[in-house]
Amino acid sequence: MLRREDERFVSGHGSYVDDLQPEGCLHLAFARSPYGHGRIVGIDCAEARGTDGVVAVFTADDLAGLGRNAINPIVADLVEAPFEVLAGDTVGALGQPVAAVVARTAAIARDAALLVEIDIDALPVASGTDGPRSVAQGFTAGDPDTAFAEADHVVSVRIEHSLVSPMPMEPRAALAVWAEDGLTAWCSTQTPYRVREDLCRILDLPRDRVRVIAPDVGGAFGGKASIYPEDVMVAFAARALKGAVKWCALRGEDLLSATQGRGATTAGEMAFSADGRALAMRARLVFQQGHWMTYSAVVPPNNALRILPGPYKIDALDVSACAHMTNRAAVGIYRGAGRPEAAMLLDRLMDEGARATGIDPVELRRRNIEDTASMPLARLGGASVDSGDFSRLLDALQARADYTRLRSEQASRRAAGEVVGIGVCLYIEPCGQGWESATVSLRPDGTYVATTGASAQGQGRETAFAQIVAEALDTTPEAVTVRQGDTAEAAAGLGALASRSTAIGGSAMLRACEGLKGQLAEAAAGLLQCAPSRIRFTTGRVYGGDSGASVTLADLARQLQAPGADGAASLTFSTVYHAEGEAWASGACLAAVAIDPDTGDIGFERLVWIDDAGVVVNPMLARGQLLGGLAQGLGEALLERLVYDEDGQLITGSLMDYALPRADDMPPVEIETVSTRSPSNALGAKGVGEAGCIGVPAAIFNAVCDAVAPFGPNDLQMPLTSEKVWRAIAGLPTNARGADEQ
Repeated sequence: MLRREDERFVSGHGSYVDDLQPEGCLHLAFARSPYGHGRIVGIDCAEARGTDGVVAVFTADDLAGLGRNAINPIVADLVEAPFEVLAGDTVGALGQPVAAVVARTAAIARDAALLVEIDIDALPVASGTDGPRSVAQGFTAGDPDTAFAEADHVVSVRIEHSLVSPMPMEPRAALAVWAEDGLTAWCSTQTPYRVREDLCRILDLPRDRVRVIAPDVGGAFGGKASIYPEDVMVAFAARALKGAVKWCALRGEDLLSATQGRGATTAGEMAFSADGRALAMRARLVFQQGHWMTYSAVVPPNNALRILPGPYKIDALDVSACAHMTNRAAVGIYRGAGRPEAAMLLDRLMDEGARATGIDPVELRRRNIEDTASMPLARLGGASVDSGDFSRLLDALQARADYTRLRSEQASRRAAGEVVGIGVCLYIEPCGQGWESATVSLRPDGTYVATTGASAQGQGRETAFAQIVAEALDTTPEAVTVRQGDTAEAAAGLGALASRSTAIGGSAMLRACEGLKGQLAEAAAGLLQCAPSRIRFTTGRVYGGDSGASVTLADLARQLQAPGADGAASLTFSTVYHAEGEAWASGACLAAVAIDPDTGDIGFERLVWIDDAGVVVNPMLARGQLLGGLAQGLGEALLERLVYDEDGQLITGSLMDYALPRADDMPPVEIETVSTRSPSNALGAKGVGEAGCIGVPAAIFNAVCDAVAPFGPNDLQMPLTSEKVWRAIAGLPTNARGADEQ
């Protein structure tokens, strides 16, 4: 089934926040801190206030008494750092909002914001581990010290994950309207219900006075998973001015002050026996948080830690993770959220172990994978891997890539002077737990309305949910209208994040359909004079027993409608579905690269990917998600990096300096799917949207390291630019850093 959303989008009929223009709408712009850290001495707003067309200028003094944004306390001893809507005594990062200007046009607001004079005394800038620690946790198992002491081989790696920008096509945006019945806010967000809860808490408003709508959302990737200070400021201004106020970020504002991703430094050691068994592992994972914490701020370190030791059986472990506050933009969940960090560390160690033992990298992994018969797998910290077949993944990868031939050709080509490498990655990822809401209604014309608490930002949510409803209710997808993103239409919901929407939201929809179908059977049984168990449904018609008696679904719906309830639903069933556990997806990737020794340019010769996403509702949508994740994983591995100097100034503040993958950077990819059903949710589905950021970068990194290994030791780090790779081939240091690389 093709994406039903696309006709609307490609014909220009999408509706985004910036398309909305209520009558009399005012526009808001921010005066932002030009310093990475400092003490505010004074703010002069007089010239801005005197500008023709300016309606109001707000500073922190106008916002006294506001509440705090919520931070998910999923780990013990969390030191919370909520945001300030506008900076008060100090600024904590470059670009932090200090004053908000409201004017009759966006251009006037932006120009007037430049007239706000902010006097700041600079303070030292914290980066890396300089700042205070916000979270620390760790686990041990077995006797790692003894295992390392008795090992035949010990290998170690250190990996730096650059800070990256989520970079959705649509930057952040918010519109708020204050009326007698309360606040209505339109936000470009993944989590409209979470935004509603935060607005209620921060502005001290009852829930029934706040409605949040996520219209069409042009991408998110974790960058729109939490409320922002700017969102709150727009709502506050609308209430204060008793009207409509809108703010839409410019691309530079998103690079400057939207949440960032990755930024972790991980280090690990692995002990091996002579025959390639992994005996023990030590790991230290250090993450950045920025100057304030999003709702899911501690998810990346928590995810990375609880995944270890991944798909491998390693009995002795000593692993820990921590996070530090820095004077930079907040670091939140970004497509993968801790999973890529765990996969990269594990697979770099496995490749180093293969090099030390002389065992083929795929064979070494095969000797250490967990057996399918061991499912579910208990992991440290209480995680439980519910399903997967890692041996099957490796088998499929080797067969699809013709791995033996590939290695043989590599040896011949190396002997002829070519710089070629092969890298693999075997990964697992948690994706899908918790709850979600769903409501399915039968309309008088015999069609259905399906309302979900899971929202959409480009994944094809309407298409997938229409298919689930159509199959469950024996109808066609065209007979199903899917509604999402409006807190007034569903009682509650979690939104779209953590690769959970199909697994949990889809399972909720399936259960709601089953409930409605039961109601329909009861109603039809009375009309067709048979037991409910004898009712059969086909497209648009309901049959009773063996008599052949039937009624159209539309006729049944009209008979069930309450008198005088024109247009209202004939029957409705709502549910809040709680998954029995957490679904775990898995996959295996292989990258084969050829490097130009004169330039360091990396050329892809093969990219083979085997993915296990459980039950797949729509293979086309799944492939699209895999390719989208691949693009972002490729970007992290080869191109993307947010760079600050020692004073906290952002060097990569535009797309002239921040390198995104382009169409011609995308390599051809061979994707094959295997499926092990998840026992943790009703659909049996697992996540697919983040997989490309998990397996692809590690496979690419291993391939490049394999290619340059004959030239001696190196300390390659991401992004793997051509200069770094050339230096590795030339035997020069690859990790020399200047101020622009901090």
